[in-house]
Amino acid sequence: MRGCRARLVWLLVLSLAWLGPVLGDEEEDGEVVAEEEEEEEEDEDDLLSDELEEEDDVLVLHEHNFARALSEHQLLLVEFYAPWCRHCQRLAPAFAQAAAMLKNKSILARLGKVDATAQVALANEFGVTSYPTLKLFRDGNRTHPLAYSGRMDAEGIVRWLRRRAGPSATLLQDTATAAAFIGSQDLVVVGFFQDLGSEAAQAFSEVAGELVDLPFGVAEAAELFEAYGLSADTVCLFKKFDEGRTDFPVDPARGLDVSELTQLLRVHSLELVMEFTNETSNQIFGAKIPHHMLLFLNKSASAQLALRDGFRAAAGTFRGKVLFVVVDVAGYGADVLPFFGLTPADAPTLRLVKMANNRKYQMDQDDFSDTAIRAFVQAVLDGKVKPQLLSAEPPEGWDTRPVKVLVGKTFEQVAFDETKNVFVKFYAPWCSHCQEMAAAWEELGERYKDHENIVIAELDATANELENITVIGFPTLHYFPAGPGRKMIEYKSARDVETFSKFLENGGTLPEEPPAVPETPGNSTGREEPSPLGAADARDEL
Repeated sequence: MRGCRARLVWLLVLSLAWLGPVLGDEEEDGEVVAEEEEEEEEDEDDLLSDELEEEDDVLVLHEHNFARALSEHQLLLVEFYAPWCRHCQRLAPAFAQAAAMLKNKSILARLGKVDATAQVALANEFGVTSYPTLKLFRDGNRTHPLAYSGRMDAEGIVRWLRRRAGPSATLLQDTATAAAFIGSQDLVVVGFFQDLGSEAAQAFSEVAGELVDLPFGVAEAAELFEAYGLSADTVCLFKKFDEGRTDFPVDPARGLDVSELTQLLRVHSLELVMEFTNETSNQIFGAKIPHHMLLFLNKSASAQLALRDGFRAAAGTFRGKVLFVVVDVAGYGADVLPFFGLTPADAPTLRLVKMANNRKYQMDQDDFSDTAIRAFVQAVLDGKVKPQLLSAEPPEGWDTRPVKVLVGKTFEQVAFDETKNVFVKFYAPWCSHCQEMAAAWEELGERYKDHENIVIAELDATANELENITVIGFPTLHYFPAGPGRKMIEYKSARDVETFSKFLENGGTLPEEPPAVPETPGNSTGREEPSPLGAADARDEL
């Protein structure tokens, strides 16, 4: 969602130009106007001092007090927000709760917020391009803030800050403290390094600072290497499930790669087979595994529960490439069934999802044996299985309305009609941006309903899928010009009827670039990212 910025300088210039003839050209009048402007600017400066005020324990920051806040707080996590942004509104209670929690903990960290639509200079200085953007400032340094990478809830924010306020890993000095640390949680990570000052140990510390949901320990003592059967630098993941321990030896030549170790720990800290629940959804999507193999079953049916054995037996072969997930159609998983075109009566059944484009794959006939599942998954990975494409049924009168209502089955014949120029809105029913521009799209349809070769159409991209078009945000607007070649042009400009019309009248181009930032959020060119299985938090783009 592209935000609105107050263009105060331009408004001032325009208003003075308009008032010029009234005020006259006499020098004395010009001096009076200039003096009044200077006085007004001084009054505004008086209103915004460097005093630090709070709202719900969160510091309210602006250009005049930002430097002071940095100098007075060792760790300052700042949210850059827009008042109209719904993601910011959703975050606000958790952010305030985290601020209150920090006051009661011995962490030298505070939370602050900046209205980026009013404090444009600060937003530009820190490269804010979406809402909300959270950045951590350490020791008063404003040139290299750290991007926030934790969960968007109060506990996640506090945990992320706590990890950065103190040592990222606990030093384990003997076998007793190591055993106690390893036994304290279901999952712990211990880095064994012969030299804690080495580059590999420093890289390990960096990983520990990022994965705040995992406890990290570090060991240097020779007796601990011996106790855990190690002879070289190794990172060990200890867990109270599955295989119990996974070792990641440090390559003597390459050292320890931060991003590689981070991904390995994310993957191997998950159970071999996950159940999709409210508690595990963040883990499932946070692991960033490119394919998900899903077993839909009804947990209240004992015969279906037995199908998990073959599913689990197949999972180990694809660890890191494919995440195996059980979805209870009678429980938390019921909400995702429409995304797959399923109902509870379809269980048990299997689906594989390619996460990059939400393509779904189905066996010709469900076979729940581990052998069949392995063969199916490998065939998908090898590109030997075509995706299953959802399509709703065409509604009655779909092609007689000013805005044609397309579905998967009718899209091809309309969009690629070589005699028509077709402008299509791909939307989601729940998308607020789509709802905001709905009236403009209907008006556009009315304007061109009798046009000889321009068609205005829309397609619900949550209920219909297309083989060669991937929709990654809502709404997405594509223009399909007449003629051969199956051409497609994505529309990325302002979303109002007049700009749409200019685009259409010019054959799929605009005569000039629109302003980089629209003046109202309703005229946004941003999109909402689809998150069919409750994926991680989205943000509003400038």
